[in-house]
Amino acid sequence: MTNTSDPQNSRGRRTRAALLNAIAEIVEADGFDALTMGEVAKRAGVSRRAVYLHFANRPDLIPALHDHVVEELGLVDSLEHVWNAANGPEALREWAYHLARVHTNVLEVDRAVRYSQQSDPVVRQYRLDTAERQLDNCRFIIGMLADEGNLSPEWTVEDAVDMLWSLVSTDMMDALINERNWDSDKFGVKLAFMLERTFLNG
Repeated sequence: MTNTSDPQNSRGRRTRAALLNAIAEIVEADGFDALTMGEVAKRAGVSRRAVYLHFANRPDLIPALHDHVVEELGLVDSLEHVWNAANGPEALREWAYHLARVHTNVLEVDRAVRYSQQSDPVVRQYRLDTAERQLDNCRFIIGMLADEGNLSPEWTVEDAVDMLWSLVSTDMMDALINERNWDSDKFGVKLAFMLERTFLNG
């Protein structure tokens, strides 16, 4: 059994946290092209060897960064509002508020994932796995609506799931947040309104 109180383990966790913060700073300030193992080491104040002890290669940096950022933003706690909703319409609204709370704040990182997946199969698989988790979330919400009789008859369950999932779109969020200068609160309210009008029966 690993002793998690071991000073060496504590030092390793601190080093990994410093590396992840450095990766985030580089991507947000200078974009994905500036992200190299050497630059990460420099920003984190560690040796290149220390970087390679935590990450095998450059493509490994992006999935680790994405997981780190959404964890910092409270992804699990945010989703609890969806899972604990009293009914389907409430879950649908909470889904919109969840996207506003978390996803609008990871646009730069998500853009880096999408950019790097074109050339790296590891990042591509990570992207596919993330999309599948999002689809499962959408299936849960639409399934609640359908079971309660709250899903509009205009939709099949499968098509409604696909449409709800498509709205977890970095391009759409980026256009509204960064090009049209919406804040996340406005985005959440307007998205909830649109989802209710789109999916609810009556």
